[in-house]
Amino acid sequence: MHHLDEPSSNSSSDAAAVGPWYKELNRYHWFVLLVSVLGWLFDTMDQQLFNLARAPAIRELMGPQYVQLYGAIATMVFMIGWATGGLVFGVLGDRIGRAKTMMWTILIYSFCTGLSSFSVGFWDFAFYRFLTGLGVGGEFAVGVALVAEVMPERARTHALGWLQACSAIGNVTAAFISMGLAPFEAAGTLGAVQPWRVMFLIGALPALLALVIRRRLKEPERWQQLRDNPESAKKLGSYSELLSHPTWRKHALLGLVMATAGVVGLWGIGFFSFDLVRSVFREQFNTEARTPEATALDRGFVRQVIADPTRLETIGEGEDQTKKTRIALARDKVRVEHLLDEDSGLLYAAMLGLDKDQDITPEVVLAAATKSGARAEPLQAVLHGVPPTTQPFPDAVRQIGERTQDIGSRLTLWAGINGLLFNIGAFFGIYAFARVTPFLGRKPTFAIAFVCALLTTAFAFWNLNKFGDIFWMVPLMGFFQISLFGGYAIYFPELFPTRLRSTGISFCYNVGRYAASVGPLILGALASQVFGVHGEVMSWRYAGVTMCSFFLLGLVVLPFLPETKDRPLPE
Repeated sequence: MHHLDEPSSNSSSDAAAVGPWYKELNRYHWFVLLVSVLGWLFDTMDQQLFNLARAPAIRELMGPQYVQLYGAIATMVFMIGWATGGLVFGVLGDRIGRAKTMMWTILIYSFCTGLSSFSVGFWDFAFYRFLTGLGVGGEFAVGVALVAEVMPERARTHALGWLQACSAIGNVTAAFISMGLAPFEAAGTLGAVQPWRVMFLIGALPALLALVIRRRLKEPERWQQLRDNPESAKKLGSYSELLSHPTWRKHALLGLVMATAGVVGLWGIGFFSFDLVRSVFREQFNTEARTPEATALDRGFVRQVIADPTRLETIGEGEDQTKKTRIALARDKVRVEHLLDEDSGLLYAAMLGLDKDQDITPEVVLAAATKSGARAEPLQAVLHGVPPTTQPFPDAVRQIGERTQDIGSRLTLWAGINGLLFNIGAFFGIYAFARVTPFLGRKPTFAIAFVCALLTTAFAFWNLNKFGDIFWMVPLMGFFQISLFGGYAIYFPELFPTRLRSTGISFCYNVGRYAASVGPLILGALASQVFGVHGEVMSWRYAGVTMCSFFLLGLVVLPFLPETKDRPLPE
């Protein structure tokens, strides 16, 4: 294998049972660990790019008032794809091999992430995220099974812990990508291209790793022995055997509930901290920009637009000849969330009507703006009580556009900082789980992690208000939430025999995602429908704290699962 040492077995000799665990690894062991780490690292980078790009993408594709609900729907679709891919590729990992399956999953999630950049509406965006989820879901199970079966026995727990811990590097990479794009957005270097589209294009690069896997990675010795045995080969990757054998069925179903608790906690709460941070800081940035001059400019500008809506079409003349694109450019340059509440409602109604080729009059706009429950009195005051600005229309557009770019770039930067800090905490959380569990055991470590994840997440969602809060609340939340996933990578391979290992891991991790996929939808519905009357920021707080109850599911099933500390992998 290109001068790499052959992996003899994953059992360790007595002589090797002293000293650091990594001394037991030969060059091929390190190669397998590196490839598996990179596959999962790029996988998690893709997940984090989606979390960072979700709100800006929905804002551009649909409008700001749809971000909470449709952001949750997009996340649910992504997770359903993840679960489906995990189940399909989990079986393939047992049947055709770990290495081949890993190669295909990486190609799928890379290519479809790139496709997401070209979305023109919500539903094609959601479709691309579903396809991406197919690859993302399949990669984890085969990577974990590969490392578990190739590593020496004493090194297995540590190697799996590092595999999951290094996933935080993928998340941090996504955060740096977001932060790196912020200055370009502020300077207008990207032009009409939104940063979220650039993020998804960058997410296509991991496809190159598939070439390395195809050339140099081979199947584990354990799996090859089973495949070469005609009798055992028939049983490779069978969901029917997994669910008919009483022991494996019990492990699979209880492991599913454990995984659901962590996945809902992360994808239904933790990763929406990006949206919470954007909402909290948007209010602060808008307040800072709300000078008397800016207020007068906004209101005069809105009255000019209502009086002559075709002026919106003049924004971008010469940059693009299509009316639809010019209107989209106007919507981007003058984002309604950066105007006063009353002004933004009127301007959005005007833009919506213009999109539909309706005649725009003050009465039509007022009716559209008040249809969703807005009070008519302040809107009337804007329409009739404030004189239009005397400033030339292009100058007003330029000033509002510059403010929009500045606020947008600052939000992009702070969302990236949030992701960076969350995943710094995640790295140490996963590492801590791997260090603690050999001493306390798997189950006690999980119990501590579930309780602390609940408490730190609820505390952060309820109390995050200032820039300084991000630097300790978010890492603490990431530490305990993601420590659970370090535990899954160690514990799930120990629950199933070799012939069902990839299938069993996929069942726990990915059927759990079907159940967990409703988590983001529940959060979005709570935030937009149940608690929406409290305003954007408080609705996120109430919804996030309510959802923390899902962490209790993991505690409920722990007593019924086996303790696997110091036990070999089941054959």
